Amino acid sequence: MYQCPSCGGGLVFDIPTQQLSCQHCDSKFDPYEINKESDAEAQQYYDVTVFTCPQCGGEIISSDNTAANFCSFCGASTILTSRLSKEKRPSYIIPFKKTKEDCKKQYLKTLRHAIFTPKELKSPAYIDEFRGIYMPYWAYHITHKGTVCLDCSRSHRQGDYICTDHYKLYGDLNSSHKGISYDASSSFDDTISERIAPYDVKNMNRFTPSFLSGFYADTNDVDASIYQPDATKIANQSAYTYIKNNAHLHSGVHFDSNNNLTNKLHARCEHVDTAMFPVWFLSYRNKDRVAYATVNGQTGKVAADLPVSIGKYMIGSIILAIPIFILLNMLFTLRPTITLTITSILALLSIILYHIELGQIIRKDLHENDRGLIAAQQKKANNANNGNNNNNNRNRKRTTSKASVAIIISLFIIAIVFNVVRIILPIGHPLNFNLSGKFIFFGIITILGLIICSLSMKKQKTAAPNSVLPGSIGALIALFIAAIIQFINPVSDLYFYGACILSLITIMFSLINLIRYYNILATRKLPQFDNYKGGNDGA
Repeated sequence: MYQCPSCGGGLVFDIPTQQLSCQHCDSKFDPYEINKESDAEAQQYYDVTVFTCPQCGGEIISSDNTAANFCSFCGASTILTSRLSKEKRPSYIIPFKKTKEDCKKQYLKTLRHAIFTPKELKSPAYIDEFRGIYMPYWAYHITHKGTVCLDCSRSHRQGDYICTDHYKLYGDLNSSHKGISYDASSSFDDTISERIAPYDVKNMNRFTPSFLSGFYADTNDVDASIYQPDATKIANQSAYTYIKNNAHLHSGVHFDSNNNLTNKLHARCEHVDTAMFPVWFLSYRNKDRVAYATVNGQTGKVAADLPVSIGKYMIGSIILAIPIFILLNMLFTLRPTITLTITSILALLSIILYHIELGQIIRKDLHENDRGLIAAQQKKANNANNGNNNNNNRNRKRTTSKASVAIIISLFIIAIVFNVVRIILPIGHPLNFNLSGKFIFFGIITILGLIICSLSMKKQKTAAPNSVLPGSIGALIALFIAAIIQFINPVSDLYFYGACILSLITIMFSLINLIRYYNILATRKLPQFDNYKGGNDGA
C-alpha cells in the first residue's frame, strides 16, 4: 500500500488527473515520485498482494492489502485468501483513461440495443461490481531491414494469346513496427481481448507499481512465442501494403501473390516487451456458467456476453408476429399443403440451427479459439506426446464437424430446391403435389431431420449432459406430423391447418430450447485454474 507523504493516508491512482490521490487529505502526487523500491532486486521485481479465489483458483494481484470480496473470473462473492509475493516488473503500462462511471455508461449504452437481456444485467447493484484490472500483454517489436525482391507482372493481348510479362521489384526496406500486442494471460480469453482491441500503444508509459494502486492485475503465464508468428504476419502485411501503395509501378504492372513474406521482407522480431493494459471487468454468474462484460479502460470499447431472457424473447416475438400475420393474410393466400410445407421447412431449419449451436458450445467449452489457454495447458502437461495427440484428435473432430455440417446444409438445399421446382411445375405434372412428389420431398426432410437429431444427441452428451431429450425433438415431431398428413391427404383442409397449428406448437418447444442453449453459448464454464479445486462451485 502506498502512503501519502503528507498525512500517511492511502494513495490510489486517480484516473481524471492521472496522478496518485490521497483518500484523506486529497493531495496529488506524480506516480513516478512515489516509489517503495530501494534495493537492486526491486529494479526487476515489485511487492504485491496476491488474492486467490477459493472457488475457482483464479489469481489477481494488487499493490495494496485491501481484501477483495468479488472474484472477477467466476463471479463468486467471497473473501479471497491473500498472500505476499514478488512479481516481475513489466516494461510498460497504459494507465486507465476511462473512469468507472465512464465504463458503466458505455456498458449501459451497449445494453440499449440488447432488449432481450435479463433484467439482472441492467441492475445498478450488478453494474457497480465492475473491477479495474490490468491485463498482461506482450508487445512485439518487428523490423524489416534489407534488400527486398517482390514479384510483379503485366498481362497484354497479342492476337489470340494473352501474354504475361514477369518482373522483379528490388528495393531497400527499413521499417519498424513497435507495440503489436497480444494478451499474455491464459485466464483472459483471446476472443474477449480481440473484441476490445485495439489499444493505442503510442501512449504507453514506463511501468511503475504505483499505477496499480486502487486496481488489480492479472499474472503473465503465456509464452511470448505463441503469438510471435501472428505479430510478424501483421507487420509483414503492413509493410507489404505500404510497398504496394507507394511503389509507383508502370501502368498495367501489378503485384503477384507473394508468399513467404517473412523471408522476402527480412522480418525480424527485435525484442518483446511486457506491458499491462487496462480493462474494466465484470462477471455474471448463473449456476455453473459465467458471462463476462469487459470494457477497454483506454478507449471505452465494450465486449459483453449477453444471455437472452426467454420470457422477454417470447413476448417480443408474439408482439412482432401479430402485425406480420395480419400483413401476410392481407397480401397472400396460401394453400393448406403449402402452409404445411413451410412449417416443415421451419422445423428442419430449427433442427439444423440446434445442431450447429451444440457444436459451437462444445468448441467454446474446449477453448479451441483460445490459443493462449491451450498453450498454457500444453506447457503444464507432463507428456508432450499426449498433448500432440490431443491436438490431432481435436483437429480431426473439427474437420469431421465441418464435413457433417456441409453435408447437412447440402441436403437441406436440395430438399428446398426440389420443393420449389415441384410447386412451380404445371398442374398435372408427376412432381406437382402427387404422391411421388410428396413422398420424395417429405421423405428427404424427415429422414434428414432424424439423422441430424441423432447426431445432436451425441453432441448434447458433451454440451449439456444433464439434458435428457434433445432440444430439437419438438421440431422432429413437427416433421412427422406434416409427413403423415401429407401422405394421408385428407379431404378437409381443417386437418392440414390443425396439423400446422400442432407443428408450430412443437416447433415453439424447439425454439425455446434453442434460446436456452444460446444462453449456454453466451456464457462460459466456471474457470478452474491449474486444476484448482476449492470451495463449493455452487455457492
